[in-house]
Amino acid sequence: MSLPRLSVAVRQVAAIAVAGVLSLGSWAQDAPRPASAQTAPQAPQPQQFILKDYSKAHSHFPNPIAPYTAQHVAAPDLTNTPRIDPLLRDGKIYLSMDDAVALALENNLDIAIARYNLNIADTDILRAKAGANTLGINAGVVQNTPGGAQSTIGSQVGSGTGGTSIASGGAGAGFGGIVGSTLGDGPVITSFDPILTGTLQTDHSKTQSTNVFTGAPVLAQNTGTENFTYNQGFQWGTNLSVGFNNTRATSNSTLTNLSPQLNSGFQFKLTQHLLQGFGLAPNTRFIRIAKNDREISDVAFRLQIISTVDQIENMYWDLVYAYENVRVAQESVTFAQKTLSDNQKQVQIGTLAPIEVVRAQSTVASNQQVLAVAQTNLELQQLLMKNAISRTLVDPKLADAEVIPTSTMQLPAQEAIVPVQDLINEAINHRTELSEARINLRNQEISNRAIRSSLLPTLDAFAYYGGAGLGGSQNPANLCANQSIENQQIGFCSGPNPNAPPGSTPTPIAPTTSYGGTLNQLFNSSSPDKGLGLTLTIPLRNRVAQATQIRSELEYRQAQMRLQQIENQVRIDVRNSQFGVQQNRASVESAQAAVALARQSLDAEQKKLALGASTSTLVLQNQSAMATAESTLVSAMAAYEKARVELDRAVGRLLDTTGIQVADAERGQVTNMPHVPDVTLRQDAPYGTAPPAAQPPPATSPQPPQ
Repeated sequence: MSLPRLSVAVRQVAAIAVAGVLSLGSWAQDAPRPASAQTAPQAPQPQQFILKDYSKAHSHFPNPIAPYTAQHVAAPDLTNTPRIDPLLRDGKIYLSMDDAVALALENNLDIAIARYNLNIADTDILRAKAGANTLGINAGVVQNTPGGAQSTIGSQVGSGTGGTSIASGGAGAGFGGIVGSTLGDGPVITSFDPILTGTLQTDHSKTQSTNVFTGAPVLAQNTGTENFTYNQGFQWGTNLSVGFNNTRATSNSTLTNLSPQLNSGFQFKLTQHLLQGFGLAPNTRFIRIAKNDREISDVAFRLQIISTVDQIENMYWDLVYAYENVRVAQESVTFAQKTLSDNQKQVQIGTLAPIEVVRAQSTVASNQQVLAVAQTNLELQQLLMKNAISRTLVDPKLADAEVIPTSTMQLPAQEAIVPVQDLINEAINHRTELSEARINLRNQEISNRAIRSSLLPTLDAFAYYGGAGLGGSQNPANLCANQSIENQQIGFCSGPNPNAPPGSTPTPIAPTTSYGGTLNQLFNSSSPDKGLGLTLTIPLRNRVAQATQIRSELEYRQAQMRLQQIENQVRIDVRNSQFGVQQNRASVESAQAAVALARQSLDAEQKKLALGASTSTLVLQNQSAMATAESTLVSAMAAYEKARVELDRAVGRLLDTTGIQVADAERGQVTNMPHVPDVTLRQDAPYGTAPPAAQPPPATSPQPPQ
C-alpha cells in the first residue's frame, strides 16, 4: 500500500514542479508586454531624458547572468520637443522670452550634453563600491552654442569642454593653476566584490624512466584538477581568502600505493591590516570621493543651466534689438524716400535746386545700406536663436521660419535699492563655483587622511585553518601478487608477499576511500592545518611615501587659497554687475532724453520747411539724428536688460527669479513654465504682433459657469 501512495505523491510533486516551470516561463514571456504596449502610436509627447541610477549594480537574482551582460544606453533623441509646434504659425515662430527659456531647457544641446555627466558620476560610485579607483568627472560648463555675450569676470570658474577626464587614482591634472595629482592616492584596496576563481584541468602524460624509483619503464599518469578560490576585501581593512583544491591521479608505477589517488584540501584565511590600510578612512576613500563627485555633478549641472539661461536671455535681447534696429532703419529709408520724392516734384516746378535731389538720393542710398546691414544682422540673430532652442534645423519649416519676439523690454520705474553687502552675502551662499570648490576641498581632506596611512609600515595579522584529505583505491600494479619475484624480494609492494625478505613486515593493502570520505577528512581534524602570524614590511627611508604626503598637503593648502580667490572673484563679480545695472540705467535715461530732443527738433525743422525757412537737407539731417538716437535707445535698453540678467547670475539667483526647476532640466521636460521678471508682451510691434503662445491646459477640473 505504501508503494502506490509513494508513486502518487511523486506524481503530484512532479505535476506541481512542471506547473511552476511553465508559470515562470509564461511570466518571463509576459513581463515585457507592458513595455510593448507603451510603444503603441500615441499623440506626440515631450521627450524625457531618463536619469537611471547607475550607482546600483545588477543583481544575480532573478537573472544569474545579469552582472555579466552589457547594458544598453539608448541613442540620443535628436528631434525637437513638441513645445515648438504651437509657436510655429504662418511660417513664423512667435517667441516670447518665457518660451525661449523653456525650449532651451528641453532642446539646447549644451544642456543635453551636460545631462549625461550626472549618469557618468553614478558609474564612479558603482566602481568605488567595488573597491576600484574613480575615473573622474567633468565639472565644467559646456559652451558650444554660438551667440549671446558671456560674462568675462569669473568665466573661467568651472569651465570645461563637456568631456570626462581620466587620470590615475581618480585625480585630474587640475585647472587655474591648481594641481590635484594626489587626489585619491593611498594604500592599495582589495576588491570589495567577491572574486571566485576556478581551475578545471585534465592532464595525460607519459615519461620515460631514468631511474629504478620510477616504478615503470614508461611512467603513465592521468591527473584531473579541480581547484576553487574565493577572495574578498572588506572596508575596515580585512581580506578573506578561501581555497578548495582537489586532484585525482592514476599511475602505472609499481611504487604508488593508490591508483586512483584522491587529494582534497581547503584553507580559510583572514588577514587584517594593523598599520597601513587600517580602518575605514583609507579603504572607503573612493566611495566618499565618488559621492562628493556626484554632488559636484549636480552643482555643475545647475551651473550649466544658469549659464545657458543667461545666454538665452542675452540672445533674446539681441534679437529684440535687431528687430528694433530694422524698424528704425526702415523708418529712415521711408522718410528719406518721401523727402526725395518731394524734392523731385519741387525741382520739376522750378522751386528747388537740382542739387537737393542729388543730396536726397545720397541719403536714401546711405539709409538703404544701413537697412541692409540691420536686416542681415536680424537674420543672423534669428538663426542663432533657432539653433539655441532646438536640437536640429533639418526641418525646412523650422529652418526657413522667421523668429518674431513677442516680449519686449520693461524699464522699472525705480531701481530696487539693495545694500551691496547683502548681495555679496547672497552670492557667497548661492554661487555654484564656491560650492564646487568647497566639495573639492573635502575630497582633498579625505585623500590626505588616506595618504598619511601610506606613510606607515605594513603590519598584517593573519590566521588560517585548513585540512587535507586522502582517498582512492589500491593500485593493482603495486600488489605483490602482480609483481616479479625480484620486486617481491625488494619488498616495495603491498599485500601478501611470499618472497619478502626475512624479518620484514608486509605492507597492508590500502583501504578504498571514496571522495565523500576524502571530504570528511577535511573537517574531522584528521589532518588539520592551522596557525596565525604577523607580516611586517618596513620600507627603509620611505622617500616615495614622504614625497606623496607632503605633496598632498601642499595641494590642499593650494586649494584653500583657490577657494579664497574664487570668493574674491565673486565679490568683484557682484559689484561689477551692480555697476553695470546702474551705468546702463543711466544710459537708458540719457538715450530717452536724446530721442525726445531729436523728435522735437525734427518736428520743428519740418514746420520751418513748410514755412520756407529751412531746407530738405536740414530736415534729413535731423531725421538721421533722430534715427541714431532711437537706435542708441534700443541698444541701451538691451544692454540694461542684459545687465539685470548678469546681476541675477552674479548673485546666484537667476534660477529662483525665473522659477526654473532643476528637475525639469534634468528630465528635459518642462512642467513649470519659467517666468522672466520685468518683461512685458509687445503690443505695438510694427512687424506684427503674435497672439499669445499656446500653453498646455492646466490640470484642474472644469469650473461651472458663473
